[in-house]
Amino acid sequence: MPYVAPRARVRGVLTAFALAGCGALLAAGCSPPGGAGARPGASPPGPESGSSAPGSADGASASASAPATASGPPAKGGVTVTGVVAKDLEAPWGVAPLPDGNLLVASRDKGTISRVDVATGAVTAVGKVPGVAPGGEGGLLGLALSPSFASDRMVYAYFTTESDNRIARLRYDDKRAAGDQLGAPDTVLRGIPKGLIHNGGRIAFGPDKMLYAGTGESGETGLAQDKKSLGGKILRMTPDGQPVHGNPEADSVVYSYGHRNVQGLAWDKDKRLWAAEFGQNTWDELNLIEPGANYGWPEAEGKAGKPGLRDPVAVWKTDEASPSGIAWAQGSIWMAGLKGQRLWRIPLSGADPVAEPEAFLEGQYGRLRTVVALGGDRLLLVTSETDGRGSPEAGDDRILTLTVR
Repeated sequence: MPYVAPRARVRGVLTAFALAGCGALLAAGCSPPGGAGARPGASPPGPESGSSAPGSADGASASASAPATASGPPAKGGVTVTGVVAKDLEAPWGVAPLPDGNLLVASRDKGTISRVDVATGAVTAVGKVPGVAPGGEGGLLGLALSPSFASDRMVYAYFTTESDNRIARLRYDDKRAAGDQLGAPDTVLRGIPKGLIHNGGRIAFGPDKMLYAGTGESGETGLAQDKKSLGGKILRMTPDGQPVHGNPEADSVVYSYGHRNVQGLAWDKDKRLWAAEFGQNTWDELNLIEPGANYGWPEAEGKAGKPGLRDPVAVWKTDEASPSGIAWAQGSIWMAGLKGQRLWRIPLSGADPVAEPEAFLEGQYGRLRTVVALGGDRLLLVTSETDGRGSPEAGDDRILTLTVR
């Protein structure tokens, strides 16, 4: 049975990074919990920042000793903000951790990629992606590194052009001058419908080393049910953009359909694919993705129980979530909320929740765009206050480091 989140009204780390630890980040000037990242009027985070579930009276240590379930993680978890890796970013969207522990970050509206040094917080221009045409929810969106990045140095980018959304790969050469470190784009897939809204944009290489992409129906709802359209789908392709053996249809990159606007992709320890997507007016969704399955839009929103349509595993009222990036860590899916301005934890036993979702960091850092698992109990969290819909203050946007349980 899917879980409905309680109604709330408040708006393996990479080796080099693991060795640095949060002590190095703090020594480099990262803000401690309760520092500059807190939103106006929010209570400063304590030792367990945001660790109370919705409605809990004590925000300091919610269920720190909650027992693990028989076959899954504890019903109650916790989040600690350990530092700020970078700030003053401009509409950050996609993030790709580099093998050396540093980060590549995409600016949606500028169409540029920057390198963030996690030890110092320094932000260096990598280059501009040619052809990006930002507007509305479109622009330079998801980033991913090639599975063979160590040898080919390829960075994949999902972006909006004047005519469509597409995926291209660009060679990254950090030996060249700052701002001129990207090669010419090699388009691997084009023709994803574009619009002012619902451009999707999340890309990731799966455990099978194939490239997955979450797309939106660009505001044309019928595209989600049209298997010949790339809109409102999850796509699976080779690194060259070709259909993969084992896809539902041999000549198509379409992996699942009936999606409104897929914003998050993540795999759990058993290699199951999870996706978060925007609902319309009522329910946002977390879905367990199966090849060829129909996830219902626009015939259904949320848990409909209609024959032939796949129901979500968990749903939220749209003002509590507007989900964006997701990551899997410590037995749970962690989901960033834009309008909801909170980080959701969905504890899982296999494919099933073991408890109702919990909300953390409610209203403390504004809109939350991207979550990146760094291994073990560590996450990166990217805020999204400068994307035209937030209320930015000095220092926004930020990349935060978290430990979770």
